[in-house]
Amino acid sequence: MASHCSMRVILHRFSNGVSSRSILNSTNHRLLTMTNSLSSLSSISPHTTSHFTASQQSDDQNCFRKLQVRKISITTPLCMGRRSSKIAGRKGAQDSKKAKLYCRIGKEVVSAVKKGGPNPVSNTTLATILDKAKELDVPKDIVERNIKRASEKGQEAFIEKIYEVYGYGGVSMVVEVLTDKINRSVAAIRSVVKDYGGKMADSGSVMFKFKRVRVVNIKVTEADKDQLLIIALDAGAEDVIEPPTYEDDTDEDREERYYKIVTSSENYSTILSKLRDEGVNFEPDNGSELLPLTTVEVDDEAMELNKELMQKLLELDDVDAVYIDQK
Repeated sequence: MASHCSMRVILHRFSNGVSSRSILNSTNHRLLTMTNSLSSLSSISPHTTSHFTASQQSDDQNCFRKLQVRKISITTPLCMGRRSSKIAGRKGAQDSKKAKLYCRIGKEVVSAVKKGGPNPVSNTTLATILDKAKELDVPKDIVERNIKRASEKGQEAFIEKIYEVYGYGGVSMVVEVLTDKINRSVAAIRSVVKDYGGKMADSGSVMFKFKRVRVVNIKVTEADKDQLLIIALDAGAEDVIEPPTYEDDTDEDREERYYKIVTSSENYSTILSKLRDEGVNFEPDNGSELLPLTTVEVDDEAMELNKELMQKLLELDDVDAVYIDQK
């Protein structure tokens, strides 16, 4: 019984991040003590010694079996720094991105129907949005639900708004909004910016640092650079942007990076078709992004604070995207 409890202590310490050397020393000490205990029992009757040894060996075998089966990795908690920012940033990011896309398409459908009616034959704006929804694999029920929503009493058309924000370390942000209640959206954005240490910027003081482009995002595991360059060249794309790399990148970090094919609106559909023909998966997004003309490098603390501010802004229902010129 003493043996069993001793090994439980070792497992507990192991699960709390103690070094492997400490575990090994603790285990060796325990085995040495157990050997000495067996030696001191040599004067006890053979039957008693046999029974005790068998019982102790059984407990030891069970405990070592648990040690072998239970795989515990010892890692330093990732609480701050550039690497933690990347890891925290990608947690649930894809689901959130997809949800934002579906929400934006839905709002665009409502606005188009409010202005020109539910028939895409006579409403060219709606027809264009439906084509985009099909390109980006937006579920059909989302489109149909928002066409119906547009006819509901009290439902207003959605209006596009852009808000400009200063973050930490000289970083600039652009917040894209599609809302049916402007007062609600601007109040919510101002509140988040104030609470998380940012500052609202005057109109035009940030936007000149970005350019509007059509972009297709492809995960690095889906294609290599040479393949994408060939596809982009054939389709008349403007550029293929490689993802940034950092010295502390892990294999998991590298797998979560994305290439960006930058193209004109005219060639956007052609590129999507070529990617499908080549069997290259691309990320469903709005197909339009603001890319910074230059990037700003900040320290780890500013990076963490900007990340938190961006996350809180993206949690707002009216906010569809947040762009930043942080490196």
